Amino acid sequence: MGETGLSGKGTTDSERTATIAMKPERNLLIAATGSVATIKMVQMISEFSDDKLPYKFNIKVIITEHAKHFFELEEVPEHVPILHNRDEWLTWNKRGDPVLHIDLGKWADLMLIAPLSANSLAKIASGICDNLMLCVVRAWDLEKPLFFAPAMNTRMYDHPITREQIDKLIKWGYKEIPCISKTLMCGDTGNGAMAEVSTIVSIVVGTLTLPL
Repeated sequence: MGETGLSGKGTTDSERTATIAMKPERNLLIAATGSVATIKMVQMISEFSDDKLPYKFNIKVIITEHAKHFFELEEVPEHVPILHNRDEWLTWNKRGDPVLHIDLGKWADLMLIAPLSANSLAKIASGICDNLMLCVVRAWDLEKPLFFAPAMNTRMYDHPITREQIDKLIKWGYKEIPCISKTLMCGDTGNGAMAEVSTIVSIVVGTLTLPL
């Protein structure tokens, strides 16, 4: 059933579709790493697909091997491609073939790593690129926005090297979406939890809609 507008007339599905089609589109590459906060991946895709947002996001998702432990692939909408490490080699067999991590970086208007685990944070800060996600980040165009939302145990978050690594990413122009303090899955209470999904979406969209 359509929604009732100010005119008193219902908004039809075709009118909603036309409105969505008129929105500016952005290609959003989301990456999930080996943190329990990856359980929120499906919710994140859903909120970035909300018709009420000022942008229409075309979404692709990269997952690391460890991220697979925390959500069911079948829960992801069929129209959202899920990319694995092995996909890097399915498109490349010989010189001149497409290079997936380069093509993804060219396709994406922005990238969001949420959650960013302590392990992947350390690898990015050190320039390591031993999986698909890390290769995309290493080849990322620094003129494009890259957001990251750390998530880890409080003891890991409080280690001084964590702040050093986060500050290094910020120095490169990446945008931190800070952790929050709450009771973690392990039962500890403190900093290190990934920001709420609604906060992540709001920050990403808000940054995109800032005036030039």
